[in-house]
Amino acid sequence: MSNSGMKQRLHDDMTAALKARDEIRKSTLRMALTAITKAEVAGKEARELTDTEIVDVLSSEAKKRRESVVAYRDAGRAELADKEQAEADILADYLPEQLSEDEIKVLVTETIAATGAAELGPRGIGKVMGALQPKVKGKADGGVVSAEVKRQLGA
Repeated sequence: MSNSGMKQRLHDDMTAALKARDEIRKSTLRMALTAITKAEVAGKEARELTDTEIVDVLSSEAKKRRESVVAYRDAGRAELADKEQAEADILADYLPEQLSEDEIKVLVTETIAATGAAELGPRGIGKVMGALQPKVKGKADGGVVSAEVKRQLGA
């Protein structure tokens, strides 16, 4: 079927969920596989995604679920928020371990020191974020990282 270990794992887990009649896991994994397939056929030429690219797709899907949870809770739709949260939790099983707030603070502090952006103040945000992105990709929400960079640079 594919040479991607991550895609095969998703497919195998979906089959197991189907056999176990676990509806939420089955539908979530089916949705994830559909998103991966859409990403594979997007662009000029269809191609197979690498495991890293699959993690990017899953991160994007998980972020959509987290944003939906907030929107549904704000709208007083707890049952829909719970469903979205369950989907986000399932997707989290396939993503790298997320960085804690303290780990993000340390990384930001180290990166500011390494890039020399401290003396630039708020103008150094782009420089710091550019250096941080490869370190936190898939491991932390960009909004949280950006907020910490702005806080430390006094923006």
